[in-house]
Amino acid sequence: MTIARYGIDDRPMFVIDQSRCIGCEACVQACMECGTHRGRSLIHLDTIDRAETTQTAPMVCMHCEDPTCAQVCPADAIKQNEDGVVQSALKPRCIGCSNCVLACPFGVPKYYARVDQMMKCDMCTDRTSEGLKPMCASVCPSEALWYGTLEEFEDQRTGSLLRNFRFGRQEVRTKVFTVVDDLDAGPVDVMGPARSSWLDDPFGLEASGDET
Repeated sequence: MTIARYGIDDRPMFVIDQSRCIGCEACVQACMECGTHRGRSLIHLDTIDRAETTQTAPMVCMHCEDPTCAQVCPADAIKQNEDGVVQSALKPRCIGCSNCVLACPFGVPKYYARVDQMMKCDMCTDRTSEGLKPMCASVCPSEALWYGTLEEFEDQRTGSLLRNFRFGRQEVRTKVFTVVDDLDAGPVDVMGPARSSWLDDPFGLEASGDET
């Protein structure tokens, strides 16, 4: 098997397509293997509504261009590298206040009391700095988590890429992209009504009124 490596000029991107997630938890297990995670899984795999659907949704750190977690850190422990990746809190600086945990609009950072540190997805810096895919994207069988260049995405995938979100009055732009059906709808309004998608009713049963 040929392992793809990306050079500096390739500018690969991380993409999440929630509709492709099959809940296999391969990403959760693989995340533990990343050398910078100390055996911890830093990915969230959420259930949407267990009573109504089996749909699951993976969530990694979205790596905001202007990260709220860093803004509220009183110890200046959260840094963003030159590639826009927001790192886990620096151990010598982190005071365990959990401000970042509470402030993140995506609910990503986790405080680990045993090591007294906030840790979060760092997009597998040890791998991506060497041109490799993050662990979760390298094992996802449905490619709900995907890593590659824009040219590869346009050749291999469907859907539009968006990285603008709205949380009430807060607008957030991220490094990680999300697949959507319609870019004209504007930023994803997380607190607003859910967007409708053909994926919600792929066979058109609700539209035709035929549920049998």
